[in-house]
Amino acid sequence: MKVVIQRVKSASVVVNGQMISEIAGGLLILLGIGESDTMEDVDWLVRKIVLMRIFSDAEGKMNKDVTEVNGEILLVSQFTLYASTRKGNRPSFIRSARPELAIPLYESFKDELEILLGKKILTGEFGAMMDVQLINDGPVTILMDSAVKE
Repeated sequence: MKVVIQRVKSASVVVNGQMISEIAGGLLILLGIGESDTMEDVDWLVRKIVLMRIFSDAEGKMNKDVTEVNGEILLVSQFTLYASTRKGNRPSFIRSARPELAIPLYESFKDELEILLGKKILTGEFGAMMDVQLINDGPVTILMDSAVKE
């Protein structure tokens, strides 16, 4: 699994001209699920994300996690994180998981976040064309890949 984590002042998702999700502040997570991903990847990433100290403390140091600042999370599926650009000019998405694997893992990712965060996680709409809007805070953007657990 690959994620792009963005610390945001606000973020929202619009589908077909309709706002479906909006958060005031916290994390926007773009989640890419690959064909070889499993629940082990879900568990590892969710724990890392919730405990990641990327919010400022009273001295301005990144020393607090999303729970300590009472932040919200907006989770958006993003199969294009698995784009291969090796050949030609059109990206290949062959390594992205098919919906029959991706949807259950996406739902599990959301459920695990809700358990650890102790609140509802807002989402985009899996497989839909979405307009994702955000105001970066910092900006702070973190890339993670569960295949590289260092």
